Amino acid sequence: ALGVVVGAPLLAILGNGISRKTLLLSLMGFYALGNLASALGPTYESLLWFRFIAGLPHGAYFGVAALTAVAISPPDRRGRAVSLVMLGLTLAILLGNPLATWVGQVVDWRWIYAAVAMVAVATAALLAMWLPRGIDGPRTRPVAELRAFNRLPVWQALAIGAIGFAGMFAVFSYLAPTMLEVTGVSAAWIPLGLAGFGVGGVAGNFAGGWLYDRFKLRGAWVVLAWAVVMLLLFPLMARSLPTILLATVAIGLMGALGPILQSHLMDVAGDAQTLAAASHHAAFNAANALGPWLGGMAITAGFGWTSTGYVGAATAVAGLLVYAWARRTARRTAAGASTVPAAALACEG
Repeated sequence: ALGVVVGAPLLAILGNGISRKTLLLSLMGFYALGNLASALGPTYESLLWFRFIAGLPHGAYFGVAALTAVAISPPDRRGRAVSLVMLGLTLAILLGNPLATWVGQVVDWRWIYAAVAMVAVATAALLAMWLPRGIDGPRTRPVAELRAFNRLPVWQALAIGAIGFAGMFAVFSYLAPTMLEVTGVSAAWIPLGLAGFGVGGVAGNFAGGWLYDRFKLRGAWVVLAWAVVMLLLFPLMARSLPTILLATVAIGLMGALGPILQSHLMDVAGDAQTLAAASHHAAFNAANALGPWLGGMAITAGFGWTSTGYVGAATAVAGLLVYAWARRTARRTAAGASTVPAAALACEG
């Protein structure tokens, strides 16, 4: 997660002068090498460094991929185009996490990273064969890209993601001990619980794309309100296997927030499209760090494994507060813009 936070804005700026196809191929190759090095790392310390390196291209890759998808899609389907790109992340949760958990139980863990490296190489080959050229956006200087951070709506969208998403990760990160200690099931059921997040995430991705095309940023309110309710119910639903599996799917629907915020960032970033799109994934991974940290604090304080649900609900409420601030800012900006023509007409009169 730390590698993504650092690499997303850095590589997005450095790669802005490169064609999108070449940049995507380079980032995927970088990712493959990072995972191969992780598989071969001789010590735990070297593994940590290689995992950091492997995370560097992640955010920039998905940001540029989202821009590419938008460039080849009709204007009224931008949100759904972004949701298809984000689908890769949710499928990784649906298939990758349970599969990696199972593989780690039966073979050496190094094979997991080796397999990820091979998948990355295959992905690069498919990009080279099928992705067209000539889909580049306007080239901007690094200083111009950095101006995205002068825009308050950009920071507000990133904050909604970093704070609002944290609740899902608070529950997800401690799902295994929750199922073992609270639900009372064997470890064999844990991959199914993890897959529940992926199932919800897949559905949420499609819903998020549709919500943005229909309601723009207001779709974030729907997702966060849903999250508050389901996260508050999680401690109760964790008591039996059927209900905790249902809860993982319901909480996984928070994945709808991803396409909404990714699309919104591209709309409010002006000319700094690449940096804004990549920064969304930095915010997403900040949530990936914040949620488990807050959840761990609650558990350490003695509130129990299911307290992660209450922690998650609190972060979702905080995300709603940032959303309300963003809406207020947008209304003030729109009101200010509408008074300019009126003032001009008054002066002419």
